[in-house]
Amino acid sequence: MRRTKLEIVNDILIAINNSGGKIKPTRLLYKANLSYRKLIEYVNELRDKKMVLEKIIDNKRYYTITEKGIMFINEFKKIKEFSDSFGL
Repeated sequence: MRRTKLEIVNDILIAINNSGGKIKPTRLLYKANLSYRKLIEYVNELRDKKMVLEKIIDNKRYYTITEKGIMFINEFKKIKEFSDSFGL
């Protein structure tokens, strides 16, 4: 079954959050189960929407989750529980 855009965004944000709030791109690639091209598309969009920040620490790239990203995870969970309660 294919994931919706919202499910993919949620998976990315959860992967970052579960990794202590920051994650390297390769690890995120595996955790979110996306191709590199798709991952970059989603991360760029999440960065534009201020849900994710890109940081360079010791010449290594990391993605970190923002408060807005954490809010998305919480709201998405509520929406999922609501739709599941109706069998949708």
